[in-house]
Order: sequence, then C-alpha cells, then structure tokens
Amino acid sequence: MADWMPDVLGDEFEQLTLPLGQDDEGEVVATLVRALPQRSFWKRLLEGPLPLADVDVLYVHGWSDYFFQKRLARFWTSRGAHFYALDLRKYGRSLREGQTHGFVTSLTTYDEDIAAALAAIGIEVPPSDGVETTGDARPARARRLVLLGHSTGGLTLSLWADRHRGVADALVLNSPWLELQVPRFARETIAPFVGLQARRRPLDRAPQIDLGFYTRAQAEAADPLDPVEPDRHWRPEVSWDVHAGWLHAILTGHATVDAGLAIDAPVCVLLSARSTLPTAWSDELTRTDSVLTVDNIARAALKLGSSVTIERIPGALHDIFLSRHDAREDAYRRLDRWVAGWNAVETREIKGRPR
Repeated sequence: MADWMPDVLGDEFEQLTLPLGQDDEGEVVATLVRALPQRSFWKRLLEGPLPLADVDVLYVHGWSDYFFQKRLARFWTSRGAHFYALDLRKYGRSLREGQTHGFVTSLTTYDEDIAAALAAIGIEVPPSDGVETTGDARPARARRLVLLGHSTGGLTLSLWADRHRGVADALVLNSPWLELQVPRFARETIAPFVGLQARRRPLDRAPQIDLGFYTRAQAEAADPLDPVEPDRHWRPEVSWDVHAGWLHAILTGHATVDAGLAIDAPVCVLLSARSTLPTAWSDELTRTDSVLTVDNIARAALKLGSSVTIERIPGALHDIFLSRHDAREDAYRRLDRWVAGWNAVETREIKGRPR
C-alpha cells in the first residue's frame, strides 16, 4: 500500500490511496483522508485523555461531492477521536481521467472501498454473508467505530451497517438520502422502468433538472467564521449527469430501507426542518433543504433500526454543516449533545461487553 501523503486541505490532513483493482474504465482507487492530532505533548499530558480517545470516525460524502469540511473533522478530533474521510471510487481525490463520475451499478460495490479504508485504520471487517448478528457478537477490539455519512453516503453507510452488523458502534447521518423526492408509490412505479433501462443501457442519462440553486444557496449561506472552499472540479456547481445504472442502484437502496433494516447501533439523523422545491430562486433556498424531501427522510429513518434519534434543525441546508451560522451552530450543539449521551451510555456498558 502507498504511504500517507500531504492532502490538499493543508498541513492538518494527510491522504492515502487505496488501490481497488481495475474495471472497464481503468484503474480504480479510493482515497482515505485523515485529520492529524492538534494537541501538543504537554497539552495531552496536562489534560489527560479526551472522552472519545478510543473512537475512530469514518466519513462518507454524498453525490457530486467529496470531503472538504475541516471543521467537521475538528469537531471529532477536539474530543479525542481519530477522524478519517473516504473519497469513494470515481469521486474527488479518487477520480481518474476518463472515468464516469461516481458511476456504480450497485451500492454494495462500495463494500470494497469501505473494507479497504477500515483495514487502513486497523479494523478488520468479516465478509457479509447475510447471517444476522447481535450487539453481543461484536468483534473484540480496543477502539469504537462511528460511521458518519452525508446524503448518498448516508444511504450507503446505512445499508452497509445493516449487512455488517456488529462492526459499527454508532451512525451519524447528515441528511441521508433514504427515500426518493417523490411519494413512495411513484418510486415503486418508476423503479421497474429504470431497472430495465439499467440492464440494457446502464450509461444512459436519466432526466434531471439542476439549475445550480443549491450551490448558490451554499455560497449565500457561507459562514465567515467557518469558511469552506470546495474544488469545483470535484464538487461542480451543477450536479453530474445521472445514469440509469446508478439510479437503479439508488432505487434498490431506497426499497431496501423501506422494507426495514435492523442496524444494531444507535443512529442519529440530522435533517433540516423544511424542504423547498428549487423551481425558482428565492431566499428560502438558503434556509431549507432544496435537494431532498425531509419529511420523507424522517419517516424512512425510523426504519433503520431500533434506536434512532431524529434532529430537525430550523434554517438548515441539505448539508447541515454548510448552513448559515445560526443553523450550523445549532447542528453542532445537537451533535455534541447526542455524542456525549451516546458516549456516556457506552462508557457505562463497555466493561460488560466483550471487545
């Protein structure tokens, strides 16, 4: 495996290329980014261990996206966690010339990306064989794992955690794309047609309308106290083309969630309080989710497992942590509260759990 190298985000971050073999578009890789500890030796000595010192966090981005949110990493590292972010194959740092942006025909393909990332972190993942496990069957290890996913990444990690029960200790989902933006019956109506097209011509472009309003909303909601500068080659102003094979993979994922998952770890779902249909520009788009229908997502989230917390945040965008200052601070306060509560419960129970 290659060595860790300096990352585009600066001295605080490093990246590692994860080779994943070849497909019909050439070399396939994923890229793991890690945030380096910022506490000095003397500060560690004086302050002692932080509350999440035994936690690894793995972040997975959404569609037309990659990892660039420095403050999100610092939220976790400031509490002692080791933070990692994964640019999946054909996204961001992992995109190679001639590849179709983000294209896969099954979300289970990302099992390889996630397994490679966790192996680099030091977590061995047994293959998914469809056999259900329980929380008492967690593999023995010294560190806990938190999965953190945004939008499509939230869908991918939810499905992964359900197939690999006993590996993750918690999930935090930032506006996870758990259901289509249309009513359930509409998804069920179009799914067979998309499936047929995906089998015959998977690279056909699916109809979509993106007027760039979400990118504009993020720019207008920018927080000067928490600046972000996404690379527009990796995170374009207008969404990448959606292909039939990829859309079929997403619809299959939605149907799986709708049938009910059994994630055996606590789940925290962060959502905007409202959605706005982006048919014309308005200031409302800077204070609502203009990508997903948040009420649909809230209902679908209840099917993830037996322990699900839903936080609805007024004024938040689709990416909760890119919202206006007040909504962003609200989101971090809520996340801090949930993580502190989860950690307190885990700390009390951990002595009685085989690890």
